[in-house]
Amino acid sequence: MGHKWKSDSAQEIWDNEVSILAPQLVGIKYRRIEGDGLQWPALSEDHPGTATLHKDGCFTCGLGVLKPIDCIPPVEVPDKEYPFVLSTGRRLYHYHTRTQTGRSQSINDLLSEETADISAADAEEKGIADGEMISVKSRRGEVVVKVRVTKEVPQGLVWMAFHFPEACANWLTNPVYDPITQTAEYKACAVRIDNLK
Repeated sequence: MGHKWKSDSAQEIWDNEVSILAPQLVGIKYRRIEGDGLQWPALSEDHPGTATLHKDGCFTCGLGVLKPIDCIPPVEVPDKEYPFVLSTGRRLYHYHTRTQTGRSQSINDLLSEETADISAADAEEKGIADGEMISVKSRRGEVVVKVRVTKEVPQGLVWMAFHFPEACANWLTNPVYDPITQTAEYKACAVRIDNLK
């Protein structure tokens, strides 16, 4: 933007600007994060970092108000017609609907399309091979997406993100809200998967 920056490395900017200007980061210097990292806040260069915030009844921003509640199961659970649970989340390389990260060729080279992640046991039972196109269908919609068979997902679960509009998991989710927090129930709904070959 026309400014002549004197810094020649991220380390220099972090150590000489960011960690100095942000009180919670004062003790975090590049040389201290080389190994296993350092959890903020670290209030001085000899501070060990803070593994857990808000413990022992102490809250960093005033008194927290906590209210215990009973576990409430999802409104929609698997059944004969929709035998899998769809859980949604984010992929490492992309952010929300990719309005920013989608313009980066390097990031798109790392992850260029959405997948439906399923277990090896479910893939075998359904006759689905890694990389094939499948249909993931809920009571609200259907997306066609490439399958990724992985050990990271337990049997009975389909995991997808919402970054790619052509295969967006949010088209499938249930538009109900938690009665206490009023947050949308994006994390669990019943789906079926079908091989398209």
